[in-house]
Amino acid sequence: MAFGRLERTALPQPMSDINMTPLIDVMLVLLVIFMISAPLMTSSLHLDLPKTDAATPSDTPGFVSVALMPDGALYLGEEPLADAAFDTRIKEAAQHQPGLEVQLRADQSVPYGRVAALIGRLQNAGLNRIAFVAQPGETSTGPRR
Repeated sequence: MAFGRLERTALPQPMSDINMTPLIDVMLVLLVIFMISAPLMTSSLHLDLPKTDAATPSDTPGFVSVALMPDGALYLGEEPLADAAFDTRIKEAAQHQPGLEVQLRADQSVPYGRVAALIGRLQNAGLNRIAFVAQPGETSTGPRR
């Protein structure tokens, strides 16, 4: 009496090949996301800089970026500072590098008096090379005299 076959059939072999197409697709999507988001992370200060045709960025290796916000807040690089701390840090920077250039970024809505007062503070600290940063593009349309 036979209850079954004596022959055994071979089980299917496990697949040893990896399908690389989905992995490559995911990596390309991540690459595109980082390529788009990286330039957006370079400057977190949102200033409405004036626009001018003559605005070209400087290639000076030794510079410090100073930003003046519409509410009067001062930033040294990306760091907000109070007035006393700002003056101290600027004087220290001027002592370490006497020929240091200051790239001044002031919002378009900041009154000229505040900008002039900031320039005076920078010059009192010993920094005389001051560059004004503006957005390249169309010249702002204002009244000409």
